[in-house]
Amino acid sequence: MCNEAARRIAIGELRNDWGETRIPLVFPEGVPNMAPLDGFRITDPTIIIRGVDERGDQAECVTRRWSWPGTGGRPIYNYRSDGRDLRRGRCLIPVDAFYEFTRPADPKAKRKDKWAFRLVDHGWFCLAGLWRRDAEVGEAFTMLTCEPGPDIQPYHSRQVVVLGRSDWAAWLDPDIPSRDLCRPLPAGSLMVEPAR
Repeated sequence: MCNEAARRIAIGELRNDWGETRIPLVFPEGVPNMAPLDGFRITDPTIIIRGVDERGDQAECVTRRWSWPGTGGRPIYNYRSDGRDLRRGRCLIPVDAFYEFTRPADPKAKRKDKWAFRLVDHGWFCLAGLWRRDAEVGEAFTMLTCEPGPDIQPYHSRQVVVLGRSDWAAWLDPDIPSRDLCRPLPAGSLMVEPAR
């Protein structure tokens, strides 16, 4: 499961590209720190974009923790979307890449092989997420997963839900069923390369 991603988007790029959705984007806590993150991991804070009202007519960009505590204190950082109707608490997680790890090709290697996945058409994209308020950590988010698409299948049995720009506004609209958007991408949508 995805436990690391990268975000190197500059604030100007985020604002400009978000403008394609025609949904006003506000920063209720001030403009977030957009220093490049080559890797953010479980419990790290990063930006999310979420709807402000039930109709999704406005969105806000805030910084929140990745994962909330689950049963036994284990972090909930990935959440299966399969067969669920997820309408409340939707958010978008802007990233440049997400990482998956596989057994090393060299059996003597001490670390797993790390693979970076990027969307072919654009420099940055969004992952589908859910946010919620937790009594222990405050507001936090998790990444949604689905069955793997052909680009991910050789590396992992699940994948995070990748949303192209045409789906951003739809994800923030609770009237659109989540099952219509939580699906793997077609072959050739993601490029993969070794990372370290």
